[in-house]
Amino acid sequence: MVSMEFVSSRAIVGGHPKVGELMVFSEEERPLAVQIYGSDTETMARAADFVEQLGADVCDINMGCPANKVLKGCAGAALMGDLRLAERMIVEVRKRLTVPLTVKFRLGLNDKSKNYLELGRICEANGVAAVAMHGRTAKQMFREQADWSAIARLKESLSIPVIGNGDVKEPEDAIRMFEETGCDGVMIGRAATTNPWIFHQAAARMSGGKTPQATIAERRDLILGHFRMVAERDPSRVALHKLRKFTGWYTHGLPHGRKLRQQINSLPDVESFLVAVEGFFNEILEDRAA
Repeated sequence: MVSMEFVSSRAIVGGHPKVGELMVFSEEERPLAVQIYGSDTETMARAADFVEQLGADVCDINMGCPANKVLKGCAGAALMGDLRLAERMIVEVRKRLTVPLTVKFRLGLNDKSKNYLELGRICEANGVAAVAMHGRTAKQMFREQADWSAIARLKESLSIPVIGNGDVKEPEDAIRMFEETGCDGVMIGRAATTNPWIFHQAAARMSGGKTPQATIAERRDLILGHFRMVAERDPSRVALHKLRKFTGWYTHGLPHGRKLRQQINSLPDVESFLVAVEGFFNEILEDRAA
């Protein structure tokens, strides 16, 4: 299942022009979850209406984002500091939906207030179809090691499906999370930005096969295909910003990747960007063929 980046419920309800850009998806991404965040119950419920009308297969509430700008708005992981509000929000959003509702959260705000079991039980009691938990507190952000034992405790405590998240960096990590926690699903986030093939590789491992490694030609074709899609959809300035970010991810660990990342900072338009990226990969292929 694919989960979109989270979208502000206020932006959705207010008709912010960028919301349409954020919520574009293709049929091949189904089943698709659209994740919303906010602090006002009624606004979240109205945003959930929009998500269902958009055609999403699942509506997800984010109660785990640790970013300061989200916490200051009493949204994301801040809701773990007010479980009464969190429960009211779950109840009202659930009322508006015919598609499944899921909730993502963390261990708690900090080490002294780990209330993930309580929030998990609230979700279960109010019709949430499944929960996903990142094994760190909001204060930890993405530092230190994720606590997979807490994911196991949550799974033992609930009858609804539990999806584990945190420190799944390699295909083998996904297998290990299943084995160590008993979770029903594994959510992969940041690792997919540098290795989009991790899902295919993990599936191959789970079925007992070898972990297929992407060839340079496969990397080139996927990246250029992705970049051309972005270039067709977004205005040039927006597309250039995205392509620079994606290139940093996609060339992670590749020979001379740093040289390309430096080069693209001075490129004036998308077309020259695509030419530079294609030339970069073709040069690697030529060097290996020599």
